[in-house]
Amino acid sequence: MNIKEVKVFVSCPGRNFVTLKIITDEGIYGLGDATLNGREKAVAAYLEEHVIPCLIGRDPHQIEDIWQYLYKGAYWRRGPVTMAAIAAVDMALWDIKGKVAGLPVYQLLGGKSRAGITAYGHANGNTIEETLDSLGQFIDQGYKAVRLQCAIPGLAGTYGTLGDKKDYFELQSDRPLPPEQPWSTSKYLNFIPELFRQARQRYGYDIGLVHDVHSRLSPIEAAQLGKLLEPYKLMFLEDPSPADNQEGYKTIRNHTTIPLAIGEIFNTVWDAKDLITSQSIDYLRTSITHGGGITPLRRMADFAAMYDIRMAPHGAPDLSPICHAAHAHFNIWAPNFGVQEFIGFGNENEKLNSVFSHPLSFKDGYIHLGDKPGLGVEFNEAEAAKYKYKRSYLPVTRLEDGTLWYW
Repeated sequence: MNIKEVKVFVSCPGRNFVTLKIITDEGIYGLGDATLNGREKAVAAYLEEHVIPCLIGRDPHQIEDIWQYLYKGAYWRRGPVTMAAIAAVDMALWDIKGKVAGLPVYQLLGGKSRAGITAYGHANGNTIEETLDSLGQFIDQGYKAVRLQCAIPGLAGTYGTLGDKKDYFELQSDRPLPPEQPWSTSKYLNFIPELFRQARQRYGYDIGLVHDVHSRLSPIEAAQLGKLLEPYKLMFLEDPSPADNQEGYKTIRNHTTIPLAIGEIFNTVWDAKDLITSQSIDYLRTSITHGGGITPLRRMADFAAMYDIRMAPHGAPDLSPICHAAHAHFNIWAPNFGVQEFIGFGNENEKLNSVFSHPLSFKDGYIHLGDKPGLGVEFNEAEAAKYKYKRSYLPVTRLEDGTLWYW
């Protein structure tokens, strides 16, 4: 068996997705997700111009060697564009191997470590009351954990809330440029603890609660927030501060016992190495698409497990159903899995469901995975061609005096 053809599809069935399809000379194919939100065309060009010519004629079963070839052999290693491209190839090869073996990918990884995959949803609102009403709906649906994000009074466009907009496309109207949003650390720190105080008062402590700071605080400010939130026993505080200088997480850790999570923009284990070995974090949130694929994420999980750190892969809606399925196979296997961010299956999005079908279901707070060979995802090329790429950006943030800040 060898690789005969490789195709790249860039489509927008509600969101932009980059899909890779590797086809063998025996007609067996595999699918991979190469989506990098806001830089989709860069990954597509990397695949088409640089990666695909190196794949033709290779044995698709040589997953490890191909991964090393694309990583070490390029010399210019790491980075989100490179690693998203490699991830798509890796996912597709695992998909092929599973189909040839007649087994779901999780069986090839070593089998199940659990019966279901604990997931957390997103409860958002423009007021505390709206956010808590949303939290109640998630609890009624059986969720064991929920992320709470609320608009900050006096700030337009707080992360995690879109007002009357349904997605970031709507923020950009006819001239797609990055939307700009204001930020005030003092307003934020004075408000967020009240959200969690009322959440615990209304719903008690049985439901796991999560909050995403989205890297907007300095280490000592993040430490202050952690101390303020300690009485409300969060499952974890996500991205409390940028991790460019990882010594900062030691500052946070030394001032609060609140669990910490980070890693959605990490691309390799080297981004997380010092945070892991210093035990400065509790959850690692690197996704399969942005972390180079299933092959390296397995190693990352094993390394993190040595330091009692759990995996909690990024699960945003700008990762395609192929990545979400790959996460499910990884999560059902990983002995140190913690929780999966879950934005639903897009059942209200007819376009998405006409392009992708997947083997996942949700019940009583858990994602369940079917037993189709490979990743279990199907991709409709003809439907995808109907939904043309639509340039889009994530927002940028400025302080109230105009200084550019972290979004």
